[in-house]
Amino acid sequence: MKWNYFAWVALLTAATTMANAAPVLTSAQEQVANVERAFAATMKARDYAAFTGFLSEEAIFETGDKAQRGKKAISEAWKPFFAKPDAPFSWEPDQVEVLASGTLAKTSGPVYAPDGKLIARFNSVWRLEAPNTWRVVFDGGSDVCDCKK
Repeated sequence: MKWNYFAWVALLTAATTMANAAPVLTSAQEQVANVERAFAATMKARDYAAFTGFLSEEAIFETGDKAQRGKKAISEAWKPFFAKPDAPFSWEPDQVEVLASGTLAKTSGPVYAPDGKLIARFNSVWRLEAPNTWRVVFDGGSDVCDCKK
């Protein structure tokens, strides 16, 4: 088969378009992404009780210099974030991975200040604790480098 110039251009265009397309999530990845979004929505809605419902009893959150261990300690540490009428930050997943067993997942994504400025990236590990019930077991993050300083 002889390839002409237009066939090569069409092939390269199709390959480039496919490479730049958004990744296709599996149903398990989509389910975990939706759980992460619902978890984040608790901050926006100022719903502290709903926030705590996403925490595993044995969760560990790394906030600042000290890790909080267990649902009660995490709930107490995060309660001040829900005290004011406006959320102090927001987050959303942009990466989701799920083990083949479908029982453990990792989410990560940007964290934004109220003005929309990117301030950090979060990393969370979710465990399927009951059918259709994912709870966060590990959570932490890192500041975003302001490399223009």
